[in-house]
Amino acid sequence: MRGTRASTAAAGEAIAEVISKPKPDGMDGDSPPITAASPSVAAPAPAAASTVLVVDDDASVQHIVRRIFSETSVKIVTAGSAAEGLRIARESRPDVVVLDIMLPDQSGLETFQKFRALDAKAPVIFITAGGTSDTAIEAMKLGAYDYLLKPLDTAQVRDLIGRAIEIRRFMHVPVEVAKVTGGASDSDLLVGRSPAMQSVYKAVGRVAPQNVTVLVRGESGTGKELVARAIYQHSPRANGPFLAVNCAAIPESLLESELFGHEKGSFTGADSKRIGKFEQCTGGTLFLDEVGDMTPLVQSKVLRLLQEQRFERVGGNETIKTDVRIITATNCDLEKMVADGEFRSDLYYRLNGFSIRIPPLRERADDILVLIQHFLGRFGRQLGKDVQGVSPEAVELLLRYSWPGNVRELQSVLKQAILQATGSVLIAEFLPDEVRGGGRKLAPSQNGDDLPFADLEGLIEQRLQAGSEDLYAESLLLMEKCLITRVLRHTAGNQSQAARILGITRGSLRNKVRALGILIGQTVTVDDETGGDGEVAETAAPVE
Repeated sequence: MRGTRASTAAAGEAIAEVISKPKPDGMDGDSPPITAASPSVAAPAPAAASTVLVVDDDASVQHIVRRIFSETSVKIVTAGSAAEGLRIARESRPDVVVLDIMLPDQSGLETFQKFRALDAKAPVIFITAGGTSDTAIEAMKLGAYDYLLKPLDTAQVRDLIGRAIEIRRFMHVPVEVAKVTGGASDSDLLVGRSPAMQSVYKAVGRVAPQNVTVLVRGESGTGKELVARAIYQHSPRANGPFLAVNCAAIPESLLESELFGHEKGSFTGADSKRIGKFEQCTGGTLFLDEVGDMTPLVQSKVLRLLQEQRFERVGGNETIKTDVRIITATNCDLEKMVADGEFRSDLYYRLNGFSIRIPPLRERADDILVLIQHFLGRFGRQLGKDVQGVSPEAVELLLRYSWPGNVRELQSVLKQAILQATGSVLIAEFLPDEVRGGGRKLAPSQNGDDLPFADLEGLIEQRLQAGSEDLYAESLLLMEKCLITRVLRHTAGNQSQAARILGITRGSLRNKVRALGILIGQTVTVDDETGGDGEVAETAAPVE
């Protein structure tokens, strides 16, 4: 975010001002053509490496965290005392703080409060040697992000710090409307100048200053999370925490605990008290994505919280008061789910205090050229490719395609095409088959030879040559596509059975199937050209 805003009432004007800025001389209302002779928008500058401050007098802890992130862009800074850690924080403003509860010169809770005074948006992760720590729990209630137990588990440290860095980015990196002139930016951009997107920007400006619930609706890949973050950043709660929970990605049995917390011993595996997101996020904004996948029990508890701002932890009797603004998002038809008895009507009316619909890309074709310009520059910089334009034939194909996976699919297609490109112009042959109209789908084999895992070695080699800094995630994506395709073949396309075998919710599986381009029909196939969040192409109704 850019500093503080003069007043919350100016939130709407802040967005409207960007929209209404005059165009540069010589530019009319239409998007400029993208051809070989027309350079694309300059790519945004790469985000600066994240900095993690580890405050612990145990040198082995400092060493472990350094080693975990030694081959990443994350910068680890260490301190052996509270005083040294606070001094470093004043000088360098770290993105995440990892703080030992027992320090030689000051209590962990007192140190935590001083870190919060320096930067309330920097997530703080406590390290504690005990299985239960009143200090850590109290810090969580005051807004700490989470805590780690000694001895440290490397996978948990990597995951928790990684998620904290992402939350920091959500709160710190501004979501802005892309300016007509383009150019480099460290912001996450809402790109589009069509009337439909202008309506979205204006809706964000109107509702952001108001303390009401917001329901963001749209198909997968349209940018619902960006809109939620823009609302938060233009709201009076912009200096408070922002946390995001994907209701479809968390097992049904754990979602209630994730949101409301639990008491020690409340269920098998509840070895210590846990503070939930509603308690942790008091004074801030909680974004619930895929809200249509909440179980009836969680729906009833969320309804009560919206009505009273009160709840109890799982297994507890103490009533806890909170103050959280809720923004939700869904790609489901909630009205139909209400009619079918799958979603509470009273909760629907509470969540739908203000609704923002993000149009699918096929309904804002005027924005496709602007988006191509933006992503061409951005991915060209990221991938080290000097692609300066798109051939007329490729532009025609991109404009003609229906984009079932919306902006996310467009991102994936352009990234793939840029990787294929051998010169400064992106030509039609570099585009995936489905965009060129071939619609190639893999014929299934009995032994699974057609599965994409065989491409892993080639992917690794290609990305190493391209200087990738995200190879771990890229390789996991390919492995995940292979795994889910194989399990769905094993269950003959029955998604409920497949979800049970994989140990994930059906909603989470459904999202992965869309995102990975897996086709469910009489046979389960995988479109290896699809990398975006496309719709599931079904040749026959999937078995539920």
